[in-house]
Amino acid sequence: MNEQRIGILGGTFDPVHHGHLVAADAAMENFSLDKVVFMPAANPPHKQPDSVTDFWRRYLMVVLAVLGNPNFKVSRLEYERGGVTYTVDTMRQLRQIYGEGAELYFITGIDTILDIFSWREPKELFTLCKFIAATRPGYDKRIVEEIFGEHFKDVIQFLDMPQMDISSSDIRRRVQEGKSIKYLVPEVVERYIRQQGLYSSDKTGPGGAFDE
Repeated sequence: MNEQRIGILGGTFDPVHHGHLVAADAAMENFSLDKVVFMPAANPPHKQPDSVTDFWRRYLMVVLAVLGNPNFKVSRLEYERGGVTYTVDTMRQLRQIYGEGAELYFITGIDTILDIFSWREPKELFTLCKFIAATRPGYDKRIVEEIFGEHFKDVIQFLDMPQMDISSSDIRRRVQEGKSIKYLVPEVVERYIRQQGLYSSDKTGPGGAFDE
């Protein structure tokens, strides 16, 4: 177990969408990961509690989205830990669970990587895991090298994936405006959103494809 290569895909997933699933699948294929753990944030520090759908609904949407893929898992770790959700605390806990021999890869967008020094204890994060940075339109990989220096390849690897300009905030807006979200989210997630009446009076703010 301690020799596994494990991807961690964190976010609020409000809601989970095909961009998340494609990134997880591409990371598995390109980096020979044994599995990808989807980690819904319980209480993200950059969002007001009343601006995010309650944890259990977001968690259930991710569970529905990954059904049928035995290599995708969904974790309640951040919810069960309680308190404000910080990635460094999550990675410390995962390191204890999987052992020092496991290779942990945090999957995120390249735009998030560029903002990582605003996170809690970023230097410790780089000792706990490596980062897989999914490329997005408008971001130059060379910027990462300029910011992190010549040793960036030791901890940050790029994931070139199909360009899918999908964001959770846009999906919420479309639902609020009565527009279709077909093909943006899995059909079972779309059905759940409609049945639960989610986002019909959305008050959440904007966000990118991987911070949600």
